Amino acid sequence: MKYLFLTLLVVCQSAMGLPKHDPVPGGIALVPISTDSNVTFDGQLVMVTESEKGYVAVVGIPLSRSPGSFHLDTPEGKVHFNVEAKQYEEQRLTIENKRKVNPYAQDMERITRERAEMDAAFNTFRPVNRVQTGFDLPTEGIMSSSFGLRRILNNQPRNPHSGMDIAAPEGTPIYSPASGRIVASGDYFFNGNTVMVDHGQGLITMYCHMSSIEVEVGQTVEKRQLLGEVGKTGRVTGAHLHWSVSLNNARVNPDLFLNKEDP
Repeated sequence: MKYLFLTLLVVCQSAMGLPKHDPVPGGIALVPISTDSNVTFDGQLVMVTESEKGYVAVVGIPLSRSPGSFHLDTPEGKVHFNVEAKQYEEQRLTIENKRKVNPYAQDMERITRERAEMDAAFNTFRPVNRVQTGFDLPTEGIMSSSFGLRRILNNQPRNPHSGMDIAAPEGTPIYSPASGRIVASGDYFFNGNTVMVDHGQGLITMYCHMSSIEVEVGQTVEKRQLLGEVGKTGRVTGAHLHWSVSLNNARVNPDLFLNKEDP
């Protein structure tokens, strides 16, 4: 019966407004459960929503996760699910500002401080009754770099690409894809002018390399509200928006949230 439930869940996920079920590293697992609270994966609280068939955990899977069998911890016990293998392509980029690839010693204090600020935002879990998970693209442009690419910067391996890049002219408006609250904002060493939005239940979105920021930390924003404009600040090869989506502190493929109806 559990497997039948999962099949029905996947078939009707678009009608329910859920993200796409894609249980791979950097993907999302939709896991049927019997409770709506205190569900965790690797010690992180995960989003729970109600479907036509019962409660569903919407679990972000880290890019670093190996394929295999894993479980959620719930008040009723462990609930198992599988993570499948996925091979991402490689991307080689040349960064003219070599300091953005190999920072100077005096840059490290700033980088460490900014990393802690972003980590705190990604770890936010704000209980809300309804989370909007049907996203529009935050800006108009060309998707120039896909999620998950294995990055080689100036012939040096770096972490996989943890977001979607949208190339657009400087000054192109950037809009929030869902309602939420601004939890971090600033000019960061690698990310340039950045905004982070908390949409509730561990769903956080991040917008980088902006030319201008039109919101402040603590501000509430509505869906399609202006956040700022596309730029080329931070570590870039040209003007674009780097858009990251995070669930339970795991960066996941933003494409899984697109072209869905709100729950």
